[in-house]
Amino acid sequence: MKVRFHQFGGNDVLRVERLEQSGPDARQILVRVRAASVNPVDFKIRSGKYPSVKGDRLPYTPGRDVSGIVETCGAQATRFRPGDAVFGMVPAFGGGYAERAVLDERAVADMPVGLDHVQAAAIPLAGQTAYQGLFRRGKLKAGETVLIHGGSGGVGHFAIQLAKAMGCRVLTTVSTEHVDFARSLGADLVIDYKSQRFEEVAKDLDMVFDLIDGETRERSWELLKKGGRLISTLTEPSQDRAKALGVTAMRYTVEPDGEELAEIGRLANAGKLKPHVQATFPLEQAAEALASVERGHTAGKVVLTCA
Repeated sequence: MKVRFHQFGGNDVLRVERLEQSGPDARQILVRVRAASVNPVDFKIRSGKYPSVKGDRLPYTPGRDVSGIVETCGAQATRFRPGDAVFGMVPAFGGGYAERAVLDERAVADMPVGLDHVQAAAIPLAGQTAYQGLFRRGKLKAGETVLIHGGSGGVGHFAIQLAKAMGCRVLTTVSTEHVDFARSLGADLVIDYKSQRFEEVAKDLDMVFDLIDGETRERSWELLKKGGRLISTLTEPSQDRAKALGVTAMRYTVEPDGEELAEIGRLANAGKLKPHVQATFPLEQAAEALASVERGHTAGKVVLTCA
């Protein structure tokens, strides 16, 4: 069983279909999916607004990360065996909203022993987006100060925990209803953007992790130290503005990395990172799950479950 759409549009284009599952290629594994994460990129693709997924990819099965049990390994896939519990990122052409999914073995890691499949499925795309933004792109180091915009969302709630695990001072902006949640994640200063302007309390920042864009980003530039970094998952920041202020700015897209995912799993096992799952839906209710994420203001993640 898969959830697919044959044309771009709203959630009404999603269909639950029964199809034969193709086997894995040489360096891939076939996973029996126990849970699949729902991410904002899924509704962007569904609506036809994601540049790398055009009409030639239709019909398309959404879903970029899963947790499950290995069923079959390709001839040259040697890192895992049938029966292993794993979690990982599905390739860019999708496939997570399904009972079975094919993944590149290099994008997969052993499932953290302290988590269940729902929690594990919540991690790969959002967790690695946070990890790569903070550390690979942002070069964040222990003792530095970072402002995370949108700290209650899927990526943001992982970013807070990862930055704290690194030994950083963490400031974050969230809406009123998520202030207590952000504090529970360990943020040193939680700013309710509905009642307070963050530039009144944030200054001398080593890094701004921008998950919001727009006016929020524009108000953040002047808060960075010389040599600071503004890192975004959204539109490309102005290089002219960065140069004028003596800072670095960039946009990036997450890349699957099984070794990095294993490191995030070790942090989860050590109790330094815990996925927060706001809601779960059965696979057959993927349209409802996607609608809940598209409405915004999710605390943590929404996850689909497979029997």
